[in-house]
Amino acid sequence: MAQSKGTVVLAYSGGLDTSCILVWLKEQGYDVVAYLANIGQKEDFEAARKKALALGAKKVYIEDISREFVEEFIWPAVQANALYEDRYLLGTALARPCIARKLVEIAQREGAQYVAHGATGKGNDQVRFELTCYALCPKIKVVAPWRLPEFYQRFPGRRELMDYAKKHGIPVPVTPQTPWSMDENLMHISYEAGILENPKNQAPPGLYTKTCDPANSPDTPDVLEIKFERGVPVKVTNTGDGATRSSALELFVYLNDIAGKHGVGRIDIVENRFVGMKSRGIYETPAGTILYHAHLDIEAFTMDREVRKIKQGLSLKFSELVYNGFWHSPECEFLRECIGRSQESVVGTVRLSVFKGQVYILGRESPRSLYNEELVSMNVQGDYEPADATGFININSLRLKEYHRLQSKVTVKQDE
Repeated sequence: MAQSKGTVVLAYSGGLDTSCILVWLKEQGYDVVAYLANIGQKEDFEAARKKALALGAKKVYIEDISREFVEEFIWPAVQANALYEDRYLLGTALARPCIARKLVEIAQREGAQYVAHGATGKGNDQVRFELTCYALCPKIKVVAPWRLPEFYQRFPGRRELMDYAKKHGIPVPVTPQTPWSMDENLMHISYEAGILENPKNQAPPGLYTKTCDPANSPDTPDVLEIKFERGVPVKVTNTGDGATRSSALELFVYLNDIAGKHGVGRIDIVENRFVGMKSRGIYETPAGTILYHAHLDIEAFTMDREVRKIKQGLSLKFSELVYNGFWHSPECEFLRECIGRSQESVVGTVRLSVFKGQVYILGRESPRSLYNEELVSMNVQGDYEPADATGFININSLRLKEYHRLQSKVTVKQDE
Protein backbone atom coordinates (compact mmCIF):
# COMPACT_ATOMS: atom_id res chain seq x y z
CA MET A 1 0.00 0.00 0.00
CA ALA A 2 1.31 3.42 -0.95
CA GLN A 3 2.16 6.07 1.63
CA SER A 4 -0.85 8.10 2.81
CA LYS A 5 -1.64 11.01 0.50
CA GLY A 6 -4.47 12.44 2.61
CA THR A 7 -8.24 12.35 2.39
CA VAL A 8 -10.22 12.35 -0.84
CA VAL A 9 -14.01 12.70 -1.05
CA LEU A 10 -15.30 10.52 -3.87
CA ALA A 11 -18.58 11.23 -5.67
CA TYR A 12 -19.82 7.64 -5.33
CA SER A 13 -22.72 6.05 -7.18
CA GLY A 14 -22.54 2.51 -5.82
CA GLY A 15 -21.98 1.12 -9.32
CA LEU A 16 -19.09 -0.91 -10.69
CA ASP A 17 -16.99 2.05 -11.89
CA THR A 18 -16.96 4.15 -8.73
CA SER A 19 -16.63 1.03 -6.56
CA CYS A 20 -13.47 0.11 -8.46
CA ILE A 21 -12.28 3.70 -8.23
CA LEU A 22 -12.81 3.65 -4.46
CA VAL A 23 -10.56 0.60 -4.07
CA TRP A 24 -8.02 1.99 -6.57
CA LEU A 25 -7.81 5.29 -4.65
CA LYS A 26 -7.05 3.33 -1.48
CA GLU A 27 -4.31 1.49 -3.38
CA GLN A 28 -2.81 4.86 -4.29
CA GLY A 29 -2.65 5.83 -0.63
CA TYR A 30 -5.76 7.97 -0.14
CA ASP A 31 -8.17 7.79 2.77
CA VAL A 32 -11.53 7.70 0.99
CA VAL A 33 -14.73 9.36 2.13
CA ALA A 34 -17.63 8.30 -0.11
CA TYR A 35 -20.42 10.75 -0.92
CA LEU A 36 -23.63 9.53 -2.52
CA ALA A 37 -26.12 12.19 -3.61
CA ASN A 38 -29.81 11.36 -3.40
CA ILE A 39 -31.07 13.53 -6.23
CA GLY A 40 -34.22 11.57 -6.95
CA GLN A 41 -32.79 8.45 -8.57
CA LYS A 42 -34.08 4.96 -7.81
CA GLU A 43 -31.35 3.56 -5.57
CA ASP A 44 -30.94 1.35 -2.50
CA PHE A 45 -28.97 3.93 -0.54
CA GLU A 46 -28.47 1.78 2.54
CA ALA A 47 -27.05 -1.06 0.43
CA ALA A 48 -24.71 1.45 -1.25
CA ARG A 49 -23.56 2.69 2.17
CA LYS A 50 -22.75 -0.84 3.35
CA LYS A 51 -20.95 -1.58 0.08
CA ALA A 52 -18.74 1.51 0.32
CA LEU A 53 -17.82 0.76 3.94
CA ALA A 54 -17.05 -2.87 3.05
CA LEU A 55 -14.73 -1.66 0.27
CA GLY A 56 -12.76 0.48 2.71
CA ALA A 57 -14.37 3.91 2.79
CA LYS A 58 -13.61 5.46 6.18
CA LYS A 59 -16.93 7.33 6.12
CA VAL A 60 -20.01 7.51 3.89
CA TYR A 61 -22.24 10.52 3.38
CA ILE A 62 -25.68 10.04 1.83
CA GLU A 63 -27.13 13.48 1.22
CA ASP A 64 -30.70 14.11 0.07
CA ILE A 65 -30.41 17.13 -2.21
CA SER A 66 -33.67 16.60 -4.13
CA ARG A 67 -35.47 19.66 -2.76
CA GLU A 68 -32.59 22.06 -3.39
CA PHE A 69 -32.21 20.56 -6.86
CA VAL A 70 -35.79 21.53 -7.67
CA GLU A 71 -35.87 24.92 -5.99
CA GLU A 72 -32.38 26.21 -6.79
CA PHE A 73 -31.59 24.59 -10.13
CA ILE A 74 -34.72 23.33 -11.91
CA TRP A 75 -36.88 26.38 -11.15
CA PRO A 76 -34.38 28.87 -12.65
CA ALA A 77 -34.26 26.66 -15.76
CA VAL A 78 -38.07 26.69 -15.96
CA GLN A 79 -38.06 30.49 -15.65
CA ALA A 80 -35.51 30.65 -18.47
CA ASN A 81 -37.33 28.17 -20.75
CA ALA A 82 -33.85 26.64 -20.88
CA LEU A 83 -33.30 24.42 -23.88
CA TYR A 84 -29.92 23.39 -25.31
CA GLU A 85 -29.77 23.17 -29.10
CA ASP A 86 -33.56 23.54 -29.32
CA ARG A 87 -34.35 20.16 -27.75
CA TYR A 88 -32.45 19.17 -24.60
CA LEU A 89 -33.98 20.28 -21.28
CA LEU A 90 -30.61 20.00 -19.48
CA GLY A 91 -31.52 17.37 -16.87
CA THR A 92 -27.97 16.10 -16.32
CA ALA A 93 -26.33 19.50 -16.78
CA LEU A 94 -28.51 21.02 -14.02
CA ALA A 95 -27.85 18.16 -11.60
CA ARG A 96 -24.04 18.23 -11.77
CA PRO A 97 -23.43 21.62 -10.09
CA CYS A 98 -25.96 20.68 -7.41
CA ILE A 99 -24.12 17.40 -6.71
CA ALA A 100 -20.67 19.00 -6.91
CA ARG A 101 -21.63 21.82 -4.54
CA LYS A 102 -22.35 19.27 -1.82
CA LEU A 103 -19.15 17.39 -2.73
CA VAL A 104 -17.12 20.53 -1.97
CA GLU A 105 -19.09 21.17 1.22
CA ILE A 106 -18.27 17.67 2.50
CA ALA A 107 -14.60 18.04 1.52
CA GLN A 108 -14.43 21.25 3.55
CA ARG A 109 -16.23 19.61 6.47
CA GLU A 110 -13.76 16.71 6.40
CA GLY A 111 -10.70 18.90 5.87
CA ALA A 112 -9.99 17.00 2.64
CA GLN A 113 -7.60 18.42 0.07
CA TYR A 114 -8.93 16.22 -2.72
CA VAL A 115 -12.20 15.32 -4.41
CA ALA A 116 -12.65 12.58 -7.01
CA HIS A 117 -15.28 11.57 -9.55
CA GLY A 118 -15.91 8.78 -12.04
CA ALA A 119 -16.71 10.90 -15.10
CA THR A 120 -15.01 9.85 -18.32
CA GLY A 121 -12.39 11.91 -20.12
CA LYS A 122 -14.57 12.32 -23.21
CA GLY A 123 -17.75 13.73 -21.71
CA ASN A 124 -19.26 16.92 -20.37
CA ASP A 125 -19.63 15.80 -16.76
CA GLN A 126 -15.93 16.03 -15.95
CA VAL A 127 -16.09 19.72 -16.92
CA ARG A 128 -19.30 20.36 -14.99
CA PHE A 129 -18.03 18.71 -11.80
CA GLU A 130 -14.63 20.32 -11.83
CA LEU A 131 -15.64 23.86 -12.80
CA THR A 132 -18.06 23.83 -9.86
CA CYS A 133 -15.40 22.49 -7.50
CA TYR A 134 -12.81 25.05 -8.55
CA ALA A 135 -15.32 27.91 -8.43
CA LEU A 136 -16.47 27.09 -4.91
CA CYS A 137 -13.09 26.02 -3.52
CA PRO A 138 -10.20 27.31 -5.66
CA LYS A 139 -7.57 25.35 -3.69
CA ILE A 140 -9.27 21.97 -4.05
CA LYS A 141 -7.43 19.27 -5.99
CA VAL A 142 -9.38 16.96 -8.28
CA VAL A 143 -8.52 13.32 -8.90
CA ALA A 144 -10.09 12.20 -12.18
CA PRO A 145 -9.02 8.55 -12.67
CA TRP A 146 -10.42 8.21 -16.17
CA ARG A 147 -7.99 10.93 -17.30
CA LEU A 148 -4.96 9.36 -15.63
CA PRO A 149 -2.92 7.08 -17.95
CA GLU A 150 -2.06 4.75 -15.06
CA PHE A 151 -5.80 4.14 -14.61
CA TYR A 152 -7.28 4.12 -18.13
CA GLN A 153 -4.40 2.06 -19.55
CA ARG A 154 -4.92 -0.48 -16.79
CA PHE A 155 -8.67 -0.56 -17.43
CA PRO A 156 -9.17 -0.14 -21.19
CA GLY A 157 -12.54 -1.90 -21.09
CA ARG A 158 -15.30 -3.26 -18.90
CA ARG A 159 -13.76 -6.74 -18.81
CA GLU A 160 -10.65 -5.42 -17.02
CA LEU A 161 -12.85 -3.61 -14.50
CA MET A 162 -14.81 -6.81 -13.85
CA ASP A 163 -11.58 -8.77 -13.35
CA TYR A 164 -10.32 -6.11 -10.93
CA ALA A 165 -13.62 -6.20 -9.07
CA LYS A 166 -13.50 -9.98 -8.65
CA LYS A 167 -9.89 -9.85 -7.48
CA HIS A 168 -10.68 -7.23 -4.81
CA GLY A 169 -14.00 -8.62 -3.62
CA ILE A 170 -16.09 -5.88 -5.21
CA PRO A 171 -19.62 -7.17 -5.82
CA VAL A 172 -20.38 -7.32 -9.54
CA PRO A 173 -23.86 -7.25 -11.09
CA VAL A 174 -25.40 -10.71 -11.29
CA THR A 175 -27.92 -9.66 -13.94
CA PRO A 176 -26.73 -8.95 -17.49
CA GLN A 177 -25.74 -5.33 -18.06
CA THR A 178 -27.91 -3.32 -20.40
CA PRO A 179 -25.97 -2.58 -23.61
CA TRP A 180 -26.01 1.16 -22.87
CA SER A 181 -25.26 3.43 -19.91
CA MET A 182 -27.91 5.25 -17.87
CA ASP A 183 -27.86 8.23 -15.54
CA GLU A 184 -30.94 9.17 -13.55
CA ASN A 185 -32.04 12.05 -11.37
CA LEU A 186 -35.37 13.56 -10.34
CA MET A 187 -35.63 15.60 -13.54
CA HIS A 188 -34.71 13.03 -16.14
CA ILE A 189 -32.89 9.88 -17.15
CA SER A 190 -30.34 9.71 -19.95
CA TYR A 191 -29.24 6.75 -22.07
CA GLU A 192 -26.09 6.68 -24.18
CA ALA A 193 -23.11 4.57 -25.28
CA GLY A 194 -23.11 0.88 -26.21
CA ILE A 195 -25.51 0.01 -29.01
CA LEU A 196 -26.82 3.59 -28.99
CA GLU A 197 -23.51 4.94 -30.29
CA ASN A 198 -24.65 4.03 -33.81
CA PRO A 199 -27.13 6.85 -34.47
CA LYS A 200 -29.04 4.65 -36.93
CA ASN A 201 -30.02 2.20 -34.20
CA GLN A 202 -33.53 2.71 -32.89
CA ALA A 203 -33.94 2.64 -29.11
CA PRO A 204 -35.03 -0.86 -28.06
CA PRO A 205 -38.59 -1.07 -26.64
CA GLY A 206 -37.33 -1.97 -23.17
CA LEU A 207 -35.02 1.02 -22.84
CA TYR A 208 -37.41 3.61 -21.41
CA THR A 209 -38.01 3.53 -17.65
CA LYS A 210 -39.60 6.88 -16.66
CA THR A 211 -42.32 6.98 -19.32
CA CYS A 212 -44.64 4.41 -20.80
CA ASP A 213 -45.04 3.89 -24.53
CA PRO A 214 -47.47 6.59 -25.72
CA ALA A 215 -49.24 3.95 -27.83
CA ASN A 216 -50.07 2.04 -24.64
CA SER A 217 -50.86 5.07 -22.48
CA PRO A 218 -54.36 5.77 -21.09
CA ASP A 219 -57.13 6.65 -23.54
CA THR A 220 -58.34 9.44 -21.25
CA PRO A 221 -56.22 12.58 -20.78
CA ASP A 222 -55.28 14.17 -17.49
CA VAL A 223 -56.28 17.84 -17.45
CA LEU A 224 -54.10 19.93 -15.16
CA GLU A 225 -54.12 23.53 -13.97
CA ILE A 226 -50.67 24.86 -13.12
CA LYS A 227 -50.39 28.11 -11.20
CA PHE A 228 -47.27 30.26 -11.60
CA GLU A 229 -45.86 33.09 -9.50
CA ARG A 230 -42.81 34.97 -10.79
CA GLY A 231 -42.41 32.26 -13.42
CA VAL A 232 -42.23 29.44 -10.86
CA PRO A 233 -44.93 26.76 -10.53
CA VAL A 234 -46.51 26.99 -7.07
CA LYS A 235 -49.55 24.74 -7.40
CA VAL A 236 -50.84 21.99 -9.67
CA THR A 237 -54.45 20.79 -9.65
CA ASN A 238 -55.80 17.76 -11.47
CA THR A 239 -59.29 18.79 -12.61
CA GLY A 240 -60.31 15.15 -12.91
CA ASP A 241 -59.79 13.88 -9.37
CA GLY A 242 -59.13 17.19 -7.59
CA ALA A 243 -55.61 16.20 -6.52
CA THR A 244 -53.40 19.19 -5.69
CA ARG A 245 -49.69 19.63 -4.95
CA SER A 246 -48.08 22.84 -3.71
CA SER A 247 -44.62 22.15 -2.31
CA ALA A 248 -41.87 22.30 -4.93
CA LEU A 249 -40.68 18.71 -4.55
CA GLU A 250 -44.14 17.13 -4.31
CA LEU A 251 -45.37 19.16 -7.27
CA PHE A 252 -42.47 18.05 -9.44
CA VAL A 253 -42.78 14.38 -8.43
CA TYR A 254 -46.52 14.48 -9.18
CA LEU A 255 -45.94 15.95 -12.64
CA ASN A 256 -43.33 13.23 -13.27
CA ASP A 257 -45.97 10.61 -12.45
CA ILE A 258 -48.67 12.15 -14.66
CA ALA A 259 -46.34 12.77 -17.61
CA GLY A 260 -44.75 9.33 -17.28
CA LYS A 261 -48.15 7.66 -17.33
CA HIS A 262 -48.96 9.37 -20.64
CA GLY A 263 -45.54 8.83 -22.28
CA VAL A 264 -44.58 12.52 -22.26
CA GLY A 265 -40.96 13.71 -22.39
CA ARG A 266 -39.03 11.36 -24.70
CA ILE A 267 -36.41 12.67 -27.11
CA ASP A 268 -33.67 11.01 -29.17
CA ILE A 269 -31.03 13.50 -30.34
CA VAL A 270 -27.49 14.04 -31.52
CA GLU A 271 -25.96 16.95 -29.61
CA ASN A 272 -22.68 18.86 -29.54
CA ARG A 273 -20.61 18.15 -26.44
CA PHE A 274 -18.59 21.00 -24.99
CA VAL A 275 -15.37 19.04 -25.49
CA GLY A 276 -15.88 19.17 -29.27
CA MET A 277 -17.55 15.96 -30.42
CA LYS A 278 -21.10 15.02 -31.33
CA SER A 279 -22.86 12.40 -29.21
CA ARG A 280 -26.15 10.59 -29.38
CA GLY A 281 -28.35 10.76 -26.31
CA ILE A 282 -31.85 9.55 -25.48
CA TYR A 283 -33.64 11.38 -22.68
CA GLU A 284 -36.84 11.15 -20.69
CA THR A 285 -37.85 14.41 -18.99
CA PRO A 286 -41.51 14.01 -18.00
CA ALA A 287 -42.30 16.85 -15.56
CA GLY A 288 -39.78 19.15 -17.23
CA THR A 289 -41.61 18.81 -20.56
CA ILE A 290 -44.99 19.75 -19.04
CA LEU A 291 -43.48 22.75 -17.26
CA TYR A 292 -41.62 23.92 -20.36
CA HIS A 293 -44.86 24.14 -22.35
CA ALA A 294 -46.88 25.63 -19.49
CA HIS A 295 -44.32 28.30 -18.64
CA LEU A 296 -43.80 29.22 -22.29
CA ASP A 297 -47.53 29.85 -22.56
CA ILE A 298 -48.01 31.97 -19.42
CA GLU A 299 -44.87 33.97 -20.23
CA ALA A 300 -46.10 34.86 -23.72
CA PHE A 301 -49.42 35.90 -22.17
CA THR A 302 -47.91 38.26 -19.58
CA MET A 303 -44.58 39.55 -20.90
CA ASP A 304 -44.01 42.55 -23.13
CA ARG A 305 -43.00 41.61 -26.68
CA GLU A 306 -39.67 43.46 -26.74
CA VAL A 307 -38.69 42.32 -23.22
CA ARG A 308 -39.42 38.77 -24.31
CA LYS A 309 -37.16 39.06 -27.36
CA ILE A 310 -34.27 40.12 -25.13
CA LYS A 311 -35.11 37.44 -22.59
CA GLN A 312 -35.08 34.75 -25.30
CA GLY A 313 -31.50 35.74 -26.17
CA LEU A 314 -30.55 35.54 -22.50
CA SER A 315 -32.15 32.11 -22.23
CA LEU A 316 -30.15 30.85 -25.20
CA LYS A 317 -26.90 31.93 -23.53
CA PHE A 318 -28.03 30.61 -20.14
CA SER A 319 -28.74 27.17 -21.63
CA GLU A 320 -25.30 27.07 -23.25
CA LEU A 321 -23.57 28.06 -20.01
CA VAL A 322 -25.45 25.44 -18.01
CA TYR A 323 -24.70 22.72 -20.56
CA ASN A 324 -21.01 23.61 -20.58
CA GLY A 325 -20.69 23.59 -16.78
CA PHE A 326 -20.54 27.30 -15.99
CA TRP A 327 -23.40 27.43 -13.46
CA HIS A 328 -21.18 29.16 -10.88
CA SER A 329 -19.63 31.63 -13.32
CA PRO A 330 -20.21 35.37 -12.88
CA GLU A 331 -21.91 35.55 -16.28
CA CYS A 332 -24.35 32.77 -15.39
CA GLU A 333 -25.14 34.41 -12.04
CA PHE A 334 -25.78 37.66 -13.92
CA LEU A 335 -28.11 35.92 -16.37
CA ARG A 336 -30.07 34.27 -13.57
CA GLU A 337 -30.58 37.69 -12.00
CA CYS A 338 -31.74 39.19 -15.30
CA ILE A 339 -34.05 36.29 -16.10
CA GLY A 340 -35.45 36.37 -12.56
CA ARG A 341 -36.21 40.09 -12.95
CA SER A 342 -38.05 39.37 -16.22
CA GLN A 343 -40.36 36.96 -14.40
CA GLU A 344 -41.98 39.47 -12.03
CA SER A 345 -45.11 39.67 -14.19
CA VAL A 346 -45.21 35.97 -15.11
CA VAL A 347 -48.16 35.19 -12.88
CA GLY A 348 -51.26 33.15 -13.63
CA THR A 349 -52.69 29.71 -14.34
CA VAL A 350 -52.33 27.50 -17.40
CA ARG A 351 -54.78 24.71 -18.13
CA LEU A 352 -53.42 21.85 -20.20
CA SER A 353 -54.08 18.29 -21.25
CA VAL A 354 -51.52 15.48 -21.00
CA PHE A 355 -52.34 12.73 -23.48
CA LYS A 356 -50.60 10.13 -25.66
CA GLY A 357 -47.08 11.58 -25.46
CA GLN A 358 -48.18 15.20 -25.94
CA VAL A 359 -48.94 18.31 -23.90
CA TYR A 360 -51.85 20.38 -25.22
CA ILE A 361 -52.47 23.91 -23.93
CA LEU A 362 -56.21 24.46 -23.34
CA GLY A 363 -56.35 27.95 -21.83
CA ARG A 364 -54.78 30.47 -19.49
CA GLU A 365 -55.66 33.37 -17.19
CA SER A 366 -53.61 35.98 -15.34
CA PRO A 367 -54.12 39.18 -13.34
CA ARG A 368 -50.99 40.49 -15.14
CA SER A 369 -52.12 39.60 -18.65
CA LEU A 370 -51.23 41.98 -21.49
CA TYR A 371 -54.04 40.53 -23.60
CA ASN A 372 -56.84 43.05 -24.29
CA GLU A 373 -59.85 41.17 -25.59
CA GLU A 374 -61.73 44.31 -26.67
CA LEU A 375 -58.68 45.72 -28.47
CA VAL A 376 -58.02 42.56 -30.46
CA SER A 377 -61.66 41.64 -31.16
CA MET A 378 -62.88 41.52 -34.75
CA ASN A 379 -66.34 42.47 -33.53
CA VAL A 380 -65.48 45.60 -31.51
CA GLN A 381 -63.38 48.54 -32.73
CA GLY A 382 -62.17 49.44 -29.23
CA ASP A 383 -59.42 51.99 -28.71
CA TYR A 384 -57.94 51.43 -32.16
CA GLU A 385 -58.35 53.31 -35.43
CA PRO A 386 -58.00 50.94 -38.43
CA ALA A 387 -57.17 53.84 -40.74
CA ASP A 388 -53.92 54.33 -38.77
CA ALA A 389 -52.68 51.02 -40.15
CA THR A 390 -52.31 52.59 -43.62
CA GLY A 391 -49.54 54.91 -42.44
CA PHE A 392 -47.96 52.09 -40.42
CA ILE A 393 -47.79 49.90 -43.53
CA ASN A 394 -46.52 52.73 -45.72
CA ILE A 395 -43.65 53.54 -43.34
CA ASN A 396 -42.66 49.89 -43.02
CA SER A 397 -42.84 49.32 -46.76
CA LEU A 398 -40.49 52.24 -47.51
CA ARG A 399 -37.37 50.21 -46.71
CA LEU A 400 -38.57 47.27 -48.83
CA LYS A 401 -39.43 49.49 -51.80
CA GLU A 402 -36.00 51.15 -51.71
CA TYR A 403 -34.17 47.86 -51.38
CA HIS A 404 -35.89 46.27 -54.36
CA ARG A 405 -35.69 49.47 -56.45
CA LEU A 406 -31.91 49.55 -56.00
CA GLN A 407 -31.60 45.79 -56.53
CA SER A 408 -33.39 46.07 -59.84
CA LYS A 409 -30.92 48.78 -60.94
CA VAL A 410 -28.00 46.49 -60.08
CA THR A 411 -29.59 43.62 -62.02
CA VAL A 412 -30.09 45.79 -65.12
CA LYS A 413 -26.44 46.94 -65.02
CA GLN A 414 -25.20 43.34 -64.70
CA ASP A 415 -27.31 42.31 -67.69
CA GLU A 416 -25.90 45.08 -69.94
